[in-house]
Amino acid sequence: MKNALFVLAAAASCSALAGGSNYNVVPGTLPSVKGQIREWDVPTPKFARDPAPAPDGSIFIAVMQGNKIAHFDPATQKFREWDLPEGAKPHGLIVDKQGMVFYTGNGNGTIGKLDPASGKVVEYKAPSGGRPHTLIQGDDGIIWFTNQNGRIGRLDPKGGAITEYETRGGPYGLALAKDGALWFCQLSGDRMARLDTKTGKITELDAGVASGPRRVAANADGSVLWWAFYGSNELVKFDPIAQKVLKRYRLPAGGNGGAYAVTVDGAGYPWVNEISANTVIRMDPATEKMQVIQLPTRNTGIRKMIIAADGRLWYMGSHIGKIGVID
Repeated sequence: MKNALFVLAAAASCSALAGGSNYNVVPGTLPSVKGQIREWDVPTPKFARDPAPAPDGSIFIAVMQGNKIAHFDPATQKFREWDLPEGAKPHGLIVDKQGMVFYTGNGNGTIGKLDPASGKVVEYKAPSGGRPHTLIQGDDGIIWFTNQNGRIGRLDPKGGAITEYETRGGPYGLALAKDGALWFCQLSGDRMARLDTKTGKITELDAGVASGPRRVAANADGSVLWWAFYGSNELVKFDPIAQKVLKRYRLPAGGNGGAYAVTVDGAGYPWVNEISANTVIRMDPATEKMQVIQLPTRNTGIRKMIIAADGRLWYMGSHIGKIGVID
C-alpha cells in the first residue's frame, strides 16, 4: 500500500486514548442479537441524521434541515427539541461527560455547544469557515472534527480556541487510535489519513481506486480501527499502530451496497450498514460470520449508528424521519 507524507506547519497537543467508537459513553455488548427492531417518528423529520448517546442513556439527534437538536428518552419514549442559531444546519454531534451537546454547524462554519438544561447555545467559529462535518472527543476533553473545505479542526472546549490543519480529499469520518493519533477518511481522494497530534503531520494511505472510505470507528482501546468503504462496499480491519490493513471484507450486497456508517460494540464486534441495500450487518471478528439484519422501512437512509451502554444499536433513518433500535 502506497504511503505518502503530507506535512503541515502547525502542531497540536497529544490526545488521550480513543475511548471506543461512541466517545464519552462506553459501548456495551448484547449476549445475543435477535435482530428485533423498533422505530419512532421524530418530531421534525427534516433530514434528522446523526444520533449520539448521552451519559444518562438518552439519545440526541442532529436535525440538519430543521436546524434543531432533538432528544429522545427511551424510558419514556418522548422527544424534546431545541432551536439552533439561524443557518447552523447541524450535521454531527457528541454529548460530553457533563451532558453538554457539541455539534458541527455545517451551514455556518461553527462548532456549537448546547446546554440542554437552559437551551443556551455558544458557537465557536472555525477560522476557515467551511462546512464542519463529523466530530469526536478524546478522553482529555479535546474535540476533533473534519471540515469539508479540506481541514481537520481541534477545539479546546475550555477556552474555545480552534486550531486547523490543512488536508485534502474530502475529510469525512474520523477516529482516535490507541497511540493518540487521529485517523480520518478522505472520501473523494480514496485515502485513509493519519494526523500526528504531537507534530501536526499528516500521513496518507492509498485505499484503492473507487474505494471511497466514508466512516471509521475504533474498538474500546483504540487498538483496532474499522473502516466503511462506501465505493467498494467493504468493511476494512486496520491496525493503526502498524499502519496497515489487516483484512478487507466484501459485504453481502455486492459492489453497489454502499457501506456507510460503522460502529463497534463492547466485545469488539463491528457493525456496518449498507445504505443502498437497507441492511445493518454485525460481524463476529473471530469467525468472520456476518449477521445481516434487514431494516423494516424501505429506504431508511442510515448515515450514523451508535452502540448504547446496554449494547443495543441505535440509528437515525434520515430518509424516513425515524429513529430506530436493534436488539
